[in-house]
Amino acid sequence: MVKNKRKAVVLLSGGLDSATTLAIAENKGFEIYALSFRYGQRHAIELKAARRIARTQHVARHLILDVDLDKIGGSALTSNIKVPKNRSSEVLQKNIPVTYVPARNTIFLSYALAWAEVIGAHDIFIGVNVLDYSGYPDCRPEYIAAYQKMASLATKAGVEDRQKLKIHTPLIKMSKAHIIRKGLELGVDYRLTHSCYDPSPSGRACGECDSCLLRRKGFKDAGAVDPVRYLK
Repeated sequence: MVKNKRKAVVLLSGGLDSATTLAIAENKGFEIYALSFRYGQRHAIELKAARRIARTQHVARHLILDVDLDKIGGSALTSNIKVPKNRSSEVLQKNIPVTYVPARNTIFLSYALAWAEVIGAHDIFIGVNVLDYSGYPDCRPEYIAAYQKMASLATKAGVEDRQKLKIHTPLIKMSKAHIIRKGLELGVDYRLTHSCYDPSPSGRACGECDSCLLRRKGFKDAGAVDPVRYLK
């Protein structure tokens, strides 16, 4: 590991967006501390993808923390609520979907903030995007700006003026095709990623949930081949 590199905490779900975000942070010269969560999600297989990505990218450290959001529920990803399938692009953009997990990014960023303070990092990367997931309130630029302002008041390092935290959202206004092109440019191996909200018991992507549809369209629009195999 190169000495004196700036440290960054990167939220790594194991999906396409977070893998690309990690590659962007690495390309900027950061020493990567990857953070993933086992939060009761029905697609917990994504954590296997996160481990694969972390090993491939040779991150300084990869933490997987347990947060029992399934005990709170309220989402198709953490409760016995049916995952929507085969929705049109118009419907996708219309309302906040049932796959929204209440306060998830706020919780994840709070853990990232704590770890950043401990390791002396001034930078956090998160792969939020407002174009493909416009219904998620915690993916908006104004939310990230508000959280960053709060974070500067929330830590000992911040109060003592030892930590000027920056939350990086490199994908926030990119289309899925743009994200994929950027990732391919940086050498991201998308075979290692998992995007499906409702995978089969064997881990095969359903091909019909919102995330699968957006991923498939993104690869098509990018003129690239999606290496993931789908059930349908």
